[in-house]
Order: sequence, then C-alpha cells, then structure tokens
Amino acid sequence: MTAINSSSPQSTAPVLEAREITCVRGERELFSRLNMQVSPGECLHIRGENGVGKTSLLRLLTGLASPESGDILWGGRSIKNDAQDYHRKLLFLGHRDALKEDLTALENLRMFAAIDGIAISDVDAISSLWRFGLKGREDLPVNCLSAGQKKRVLMARMLTRRAQVWILDEPFNALDTQAVGELQGLIAEHLENDGLVVLTSHQPLAMPQLKVLDL
Repeated sequence: MTAINSSSPQSTAPVLEAREITCVRGERELFSRLNMQVSPGECLHIRGENGVGKTSLLRLLTGLASPESGDILWGGRSIKNDAQDYHRKLLFLGHRDALKEDLTALENLRMFAAIDGIAISDVDAISSLWRFGLKGREDLPVNCLSAGQKKRVLMARMLTRRAQVWILDEPFNALDTQAVGELQGLIAEHLENDGLVVLTSHQPLAMPQLKVLDL
C-alpha cells in the first residue's frame, strides 16, 4: 500500500512507475503484483523489515535485475527499451559505496564524472566536498576516511552527478545527526528542482512531497 502525506506536484516530466511487478528470489516470492509511481518532485520512502525485498525492489527499479512478471517504466516506456537513456538519468547508491580506496576524495569525484560522461571542474568538485564537511580532506586517500566521511564523498557525488532519478539504499547509515540533516536538505533541493527520489531507510523522514510504500 502506498500512502501520501502531501499533494503531488503538477509536472509534465517523466514519471517512474512499477506496474504489476512480482519479485522472486530463489524459491521465495518477495512481493507480487506491486504497483507504484513516483513523479518529479516526489520522494518515495520504501519501508519494511529486513528480508522483505526492499533492496530487491531498488534493483528492479534500476534495471540491474528483472521482475518475474510486470514491468518498470520511465516516461511510459519500459526501461528495457532504452536502458542506456534511462541510466544516463539515474544515480544509484547501494550498500557498497563503490569508492576507490586508494584514490583521494577529489580523484573519486573525477573518476565518477569520467564514468558518467559529464564535465566537472576541480573548483566545483572541491566546492562540493567542502559543502559536506571534507575541507582539508579532499586530497586524502579514501581509505583514511571514516565511514561517515566516505558517505559525505558520496553526497558530493549526488550533488555533482546531476541525475534526475536518485535511487538510494539506506543512505543515512553511518551518518551523524548533522550529516543526516545535510543529506535531507540535499534531497529536498533535488525535489525542488523536479528530481525524484526512491530510497529505503529504517528511520522516519520529514521532507516535502513524501510518499511511503510499506512492503
């Protein structure tokens, strides 16, 4: 069931939709005939106990896995029809941070930009790292950073990636109270700019245009 605690914004931009999807892992059916829709300016908070299929649902929404039945649509078209175009608009952050431990925070941002095919200046990259409390640490190897600081590098990537669709798996893990507030602020900015967000989290969230899906 999907609950909405605020009215949906009016937009003609593409929406992300799951239509009648069923997910099976091994011999176990995690969920069946699930429907959901997220419009620009909305954040969908997926909740549930461990093992109910939250991460599996995120993988379906990214196209990294396929549903047993049903389909995932972007702008009314199956993401299978033009996966490359969809992935250009997508930022997915899973449990593994994907940072290169032997590279610095700044070098990681440069690497991500090269992979994503976007241009980023050192000024913009450093400014993003400084915004999230990494001033003086931008040239340190990532393996010298704490778990929370590594998450801050990823927050800088969220800012510089400029993707419309954010799919985030437990993004608040390892963050202190201040960083949680900063990340919620970053998500709110993204929504104000017609971005859309799907995330999992065990903690309650307070942000505009929040929808909740309980698995």
